[in-house]
Amino acid sequence: MKNKRRKNWLIPLVFITLAIFCHDGYAAEKVFQEFSADMVSRSGRQIVQAKFYISRDKMRTEMPGNVVIMRLDKNLTWIIMLQQRMYMEQPLKPKDLPKTSKELGGEIERISLGMETVDGKPAEKFKVVYVENSARLTVYQWIRDSKFPVKIEAENGSWSVEYKNLSVGPQPAALFELPPGLQKLSMPFDNKL
Repeated sequence: MKNKRRKNWLIPLVFITLAIFCHDGYAAEKVFQEFSADMVSRSGRQIVQAKFYISRDKMRTEMPGNVVIMRLDKNLTWIIMLQQRMYMEQPLKPKDLPKTSKELGGEIERISLGMETVDGKPAEKFKVVYVENSARLTVYQWIRDSKFPVKIEAENGSWSVEYKNLSVGPQPAALFELPPGLQKLSMPFDNKL
């Protein structure tokens, strides 16, 4: 029974994690920086830990039992349920992609707040104000090496995303391919995510 309950909330949790990270303020880039990292996303009391890989126009997020692969080059997303040997496919919406540069879409103000330590290394903290759907929003953002956002957090602390154990460089191409032998599961999706 415990495993069934876990399966019921794990797929929505994948989408919650992606929604936190891929909100409109983090709109799409055509080519991503290449890296891998442990990603820790928090929304309220819910914490999701995942392994995150980026390679140019591809992204992979791994959580226990599930993998999400976003392919800009194919304009699609695969949601893979490893234990069930099944996957779902949906069109990729450009607004769902992460932005791995420091600038946020709709950014209107950026103020440096000095240096802080994130995951044991120095990062510059910024207060960033941007406009999304006519609303003025504020986040804190930590940038390492003047270019890579290693943490972002809502001003009110309601959500955050942090990268740990960051490893910059090319990623294996096989990580971004659909594993063989999976059965395709057809389901209608709520396109509001």
